[in-house]
Amino acid sequence: MMSHRFTSRTALVTGAGSGIGRAVALAFAAEGAHVVVAGRRPEPLAETVRLIEEQGGKALAVSADVSRAADAEALVRAAVEHFGSLDVAVNNAGVFRGGRPLADLPEADWHEQLAINVTGVHLALQAQIRQMRTQPAGGAIVNVSSTFGRHASSPGAAAYSATKAAVTALSRGAALDHIRDGVRINVVSPGATDTSMSLQPGETEAQRTDRARATLPLGRISTTREVAAAVLYLASDDAASLVGTDLVVDSGATA
Repeated sequence: MMSHRFTSRTALVTGAGSGIGRAVALAFAAEGAHVVVAGRRPEPLAETVRLIEEQGGKALAVSADVSRAADAEALVRAAVEHFGSLDVAVNNAGVFRGGRPLADLPEADWHEQLAINVTGVHLALQAQIRQMRTQPAGGAIVNVSSTFGRHASSPGAAAYSATKAAVTALSRGAALDHIRDGVRINVVSPGATDTSMSLQPGETEAQRTDRARATLPLGRISTTREVAAAVLYLASDDAASLVGTDLVVDSGATA
């Protein structure tokens, strides 16, 4: 039987137009949350809203670039104005620009990853915490990092790994700064997941399946629903004593 841990709560999910972000948004809606879905492109967000409404949920799409402070603040304002509060935030927006050695990485790719993956999380956290600490019940924030960074890396991913390590460090520090404000902050670090980001250059999904079967302890990559389940756990009252935790979901790759 489906639980309803988030009934009447408001959840904000960035990067919600596809992949892990969409799966997280759908999972929150299925458990009763009102969901604000955010991203840079309106069309994928509209599709996420449609899927949520099809299952009887309530959602609002807001186009935003979280690397801009004004957009991060507008997202929080939209959630509160539309649904009355901001109880949960999931900072999932991120980009990967890699596949080549660090010395050959274009400067623009470095700056884009830094802006969205790190500055975007920083600005989102600031706006979300400022709202949540005014609320009697506080709030919970889950930042989506990666096993690349604190736990592992790979050739062609040095800059991306650096940004994700920064997300984990930023999250742990913010968690200590604001737990006494009633704001609980944790991290989920996915490994290879069934999104396009886990495909190697030129690799098909069938080839990825074969590679995972041979190299991962579990024998397969994680599903977006499994990553979403980890996010919802950390955001829920079931995880009330978890502060600054980094929950790895990676089919045993870094065990």
